[in-house]
Amino acid sequence: MSDVIRTLTAPPAALRGARRWPVVALYAGPAIVLGLVTLILPLAVVIGLAFTDYRLGASTLSLVGLRNFAELAGDPVMRHSLANTLIYTALVVPASTLTGLGLALLIDARTSLRGLYRTIHFLPVMAATIAIAVVWEFMLHPSFGLVNLLLAKVGIAGPRWLDDPSTALLSLAMIGVWQMAGFNMVLFLTGLTAIPAQYYEAAAVDGAARAWDRFWLVTWPMLRPITGFVIVISMIRSFQLFETVYVITGGGPQKSTEVLLYTMFSEAFEFFRTGRAAAIAVVFLLLVGVLTLVKFRVALLGSSEGASHGSSEGAARRSPGHPS
Repeated sequence: MSDVIRTLTAPPAALRGARRWPVVALYAGPAIVLGLVTLILPLAVVIGLAFTDYRLGASTLSLVGLRNFAELAGDPVMRHSLANTLIYTALVVPASTLTGLGLALLIDARTSLRGLYRTIHFLPVMAATIAIAVVWEFMLHPSFGLVNLLLAKVGIAGPRWLDDPSTALLSLAMIGVWQMAGFNMVLFLTGLTAIPAQYYEAAAVDGAARAWDRFWLVTWPMLRPITGFVIVISMIRSFQLFETVYVITGGGPQKSTEVLLYTMFSEAFEFFRTGRAAAIAVVFLLLVGVLTLVKFRVALLGSSEGASHGSSEGAARRSPGHPS
């Protein structure tokens, strides 16, 4: 009888939901306002400025439509900085991905001091980018840098790493690989620890006695989804290159290291062409936005593949012929 009374006196679901809205608004309201002020509003201002001729410090502006984008399309400096960004990305992404995978495999194979090795290789990720840039600037100095001193020990004359247009961008790429490899290593370690041990046992039963065979039969297929995620993340971080260029090379020598974000900085704070800088920012946001969508797509595919592996493994365990 009491259950019937509670059922009759309980408010409908729509009414209960309506009563919760003030509480939801109270908790979520400040976060929504903060997001609008710090993210949406600045983004809207940048997009709006991209269609104007505004110059930093000017009291007036006028709409110019797509003129800034048309000028950027025909600007050799813009094309050169975009090409440098793509070259840097093409150098850093595969190298940092393979280095991170190699480090993860080595650390995963060790049973002792695994946490210590993981922390050591992850330190470049936690360190400040500007501090890292200053350290590498000294290490790559042509006269007293550590890299050229080590090369001289084996009879090799080291190049002028950061002063030669032919090696400056390559030098920045080496720094980028060193910075990103630790982060990629952690992602790969996450994937390695999620691989069930019975997969390796089954591979050994099938004749995969060597580590190389087990890698190709078990490890690599299971790491394929997270590898795609690592590649996309590395591409996004490569496109965001700025601090290292600003601190070490300033876009030189001969604009050989001028990348997209540095060109945007120069347009805004050296030439005071804020409208053109905003147009570059819009182009940059579009590129990173596309990569971000790809990242989420890869993550969804990886999670669906993981779920399918888990369900197939569970079905195999429930089958009558499966050993318990």
